[in-house]
Amino acid sequence: MNDDTSALSLTHRAYDALLGMLEAGSFAENARLPGEESLAKKLGISRPVLRLALERLRTENRIYSRKGSGHYVKPKGAAPPVIPYGALTGIPDVRDFLMFRMTIEMEGAALAAAAGQVNCAGIELAQQRMVHAFDERRPGIDEDLAFHIAIARASGNRFYALTMESLADQMRLSVRLIRDLSAQAVDVRREAIISEHAEIAQAIAGHDPERARLAMKAHLVGGMTRLFGEKM
Repeated sequence: MNDDTSALSLTHRAYDALLGMLEAGSFAENARLPGEESLAKKLGISRPVLRLALERLRTENRIYSRKGSGHYVKPKGAAPPVIPYGALTGIPDVRDFLMFRMTIEMEGAALAAAAGQVNCAGIELAQQRMVHAFDERRPGIDEDLAFHIAIARASGNRFYALTMESLADQMRLSVRLIRDLSAQAVDVRREAIISEHAEIAQAIAGHDPERARLAMKAHLVGGMTRLFGEKM
């Protein structure tokens, strides 16, 4: 591994670690992050590597800086959509959107499974939160969305993550339609979703790209079947 590749790998690992802290709520919204020297020591990296990771977080609108003061946590939901896809306009549009998601998310899941140092914590946490929401008889839509975005982030390719984050509003609507319009009994539907998510998470944790790809396909096809009442 050459020096440039090593630096990129360290930067990616530092980014994953910082993102994990932010997602876990280690720092409150608008809270100041520890100083660069302290953070670098905590993560076991150099300050130049840390700065690259922080720059990526700034670019993704997860943190912001104040001149002479340091880095601060951006409130959740503050990041605007990167690509203005626009609202879904009807059932045919929803079908097209789900087909589009399939092409993106199957490969994102495969990449996450293939990642040498994949961080599954975000995926596992989102799955646990969705199951907890279901146990409390809540819709779990945001938790479902967080699961899919966590997989995109674990792919190691920031464009998958940025695309999925940009589709958040459309994803919420499509999930809500599947939940509201499905002819399946609620308990049957919830058990299917939990099982499908678990299969995806296990495939990624097991570093099995093809299994992860097929598990994601099965999940999204399952969603279309639940909505349209037909085998896709």
